[in-house]
Amino acid sequence: MDTLKGRRVAILATDGVEQVELTDPRSAVEDAGATTQLVSLEAGEIQAMNHDVEIADKFTVDRVVSDVSVADFDALILPGGTTNPDKLRQDSAAVQFVKDFVNAGKPVGVICHGPWTLVEADVVRGRTLTSYPSVRTDIRNAGGTVVDEEVVTDNGLVSSRNPRDLPAFCKKIVEEFAEKQ
Repeated sequence: MDTLKGRRVAILATDGVEQVELTDPRSAVEDAGATTQLVSLEAGEIQAMNHDVEIADKFTVDRVVSDVSVADFDALILPGGTTNPDKLRQDSAAVQFVKDFVNAGKPVGVICHGPWTLVEADVVRGRTLTSYPSVRTDIRNAGGTVVDEEVVTDNGLVSSRNPRDLPAFCKKIVEEFAEKQ
């Protein structure tokens, strides 16, 4: 499938990322023709997790967030896991990258605990999204509207609640990333 041929997708993640929330969306956009780059806080590898507590695989970092620009990419994926977005939201370059992405009107896919980085970037105000239940108060406190649905799209921002939503999430990010050209 060539739906996303020529599209460049950044996946922003660090240690503690929920593996399936990294691998499934990555496969979905690559299967649709996009190229992906794993962007992280430091060069080297990141340690993924299963269910937040079981050590999973390591993934090679393609680019360091302090060395990239929103102009380098057409779309962004923010996977979850509890410690991944918690670490990202404490890094000023990661927060600025996310803020610049949303402010540029480029499509973003975010799942599970991933919206914590959006909250830190102050880009959920006036937006409707979903997330893992423990993140919902943070979204509301940041001015966003939370709904409990499998997948939610709000002007290029695609969000889902958890790994069980991955089939719908992956389908919707491919559609949204194709539309926002």
